[in-house]
Amino acid sequence: MATMKLGEMSFHLHKFPLLNRSGLLGRMISEFRGEDGKACVLHLHDIPGGAKAFELAAKFCYDIKIELNATNVVPVRCAAEHLLMSEDYVGDNLIMRTDNFLGQVLSSWKDTVKALEACESVLPHAEDLHIVSRCINSLASKACSDPSLSAWPVGEHATTKSSQGSSSCSSSSRTPWNGIVAREAPWSALADWWYIDASFLSLPLFKRLILAMEAKGMKPENVAEALVYSAKRFVPGLSGGSTAARITPGTSISEASESEQRVFLEEIVDLLPMNKGVISTRFLLRLLRTAMILRASPSCRENLERRTGAQVEEAALEDLLIPSLGPSVETLYDVDCVQRILLHFMHLNQSAVTSPAVVDEGQSIPSSSSPTPMTVVARLVDAYLAEVAADVNLKLHKFLSLASVVSDYARPLDDGIYRAIDVYLKSHPWLTESEREQICQLINCQKLSLEACTHAAQNERLPLRLVVQVLFFEQLHLRTSIAGWCFVSDRVENSQALQKSSNVAIQADISEEQENDDDHHVDVDDMRSQVLELEKECLSMKQEIEKLGKPRSSWNIFSRKCGFGVKSQSVAGGK
Repeated sequence: MATMKLGEMSFHLHKFPLLNRSGLLGRMISEFRGEDGKACVLHLHDIPGGAKAFELAAKFCYDIKIELNATNVVPVRCAAEHLLMSEDYVGDNLIMRTDNFLGQVLSSWKDTVKALEACESVLPHAEDLHIVSRCINSLASKACSDPSLSAWPVGEHATTKSSQGSSSCSSSSRTPWNGIVAREAPWSALADWWYIDASFLSLPLFKRLILAMEAKGMKPENVAEALVYSAKRFVPGLSGGSTAARITPGTSISEASESEQRVFLEEIVDLLPMNKGVISTRFLLRLLRTAMILRASPSCRENLERRTGAQVEEAALEDLLIPSLGPSVETLYDVDCVQRILLHFMHLNQSAVTSPAVVDEGQSIPSSSSPTPMTVVARLVDAYLAEVAADVNLKLHKFLSLASVVSDYARPLDDGIYRAIDVYLKSHPWLTESEREQICQLINCQKLSLEACTHAAQNERLPLRLVVQVLFFEQLHLRTSIAGWCFVSDRVENSQALQKSSNVAIQADISEEQENDDDHHVDVDDMRSQVLELEKECLSMKQEIEKLGKPRSSWNIFSRKCGFGVKSQSVAGGK
């Protein structure tokens, strides 16, 4: 008899079956030198799989039928290798038996997942025997295969959703004429059928599986979705609540430490495909915010800022309102982070930055029916500036720097930047006159709407220079509108004249139209006289612009002269 000690467990076995099957045990028994009459005691400390795997190997040595499954085949295979149970000692030994069974396991997705999870307990030995790589390649091939050709069964972690999908299919299935019921495509045939099982692997194995899937041609969208699912599952701050219902009870890993979450988040960010649009901008900004909370590495945060900048035109205002974190924060929101994101966007869209088109005096730049990404980002920046401008700790140079990231000609209208500047001036009443003039240089009065001009004309927070310019361009807006209306009236008059010349036969109608035309000529003459008066007023306005050194009260004279005293009452409350 021989006693095998594995930790606290002891196995009392006969020597002959062990000598016949295991080369290691045979050598240890033959080399044992004990006192006469003392039993042979061997200490086995490095058996892969521990006592359970050794017990199955010992039963095999006694020719007892053992039951191999996807969970225990990997530890038993590693134990057989360690015990040298090869064909050199006896045919159909344990190494060959477990190898053959492992080949059957790899044909099933569910069993392969279990085998790969079992590799973690015997990882060094499983790596040396290439079991890990065989499992990963098998899973990658199955996940990348066409789901319409082969629907692999999902693993145990996805039983909840799988059962729900099968129940819904069974209720809608109908028996065909020949009585043979075709099997419905289960949930596993969908593009995301493998996300849940993959998310339960350890981080090193999960990373290797994702890389193997990418190497085998997995679509970037599917890879990204799997990473998002795993990130939401592992990092509680990223979960929106819907993921929890898909996780099997008792398998939550929300107790992971902050350092573990940080490492996992950094690895996930590195694995994200570089393709634009595979991850929503909202989730990228959520990742960035979480990375700041977890104090992730600078390279991780820079990676997320660069990815967000590539598609920031899809962001919403509330997503950009990232709180400032750290011991020495000055502002409520992280303005510097948003500025870096915008700089990445501008760098990638340099081809869209062209010189502004030359327009006539008083003519505004037309806005396209489908705004370009540059225009969308300009509006987003203006809205963001209006939100952060109320922060009294926001320095003037930061406001100017952020507002200047987007070029002036990217804004079809300057109403948004005017509103942001007005909020900033209201929240920072201590600014000097030169500082107020400096920030107001961001406003292009030529691109203010008539409503914005009317508001600015009575805005006492604006410098005098800007108020005079606003009044001047407001008159130009009015003149352009009136001139355009007169042009339309002239075209109507010409078309009516052509119609009268072609319809000679209807004399009664012609005389009636001529009477109407006489009345219309009177209206047109009145409008033309008003345009001439406005031109004279604009001429005087240009002369007054040169006298900007006069006190502020002088602009009230221009206001009364141009008729703004009554018209501006409707918007005076918007100050």
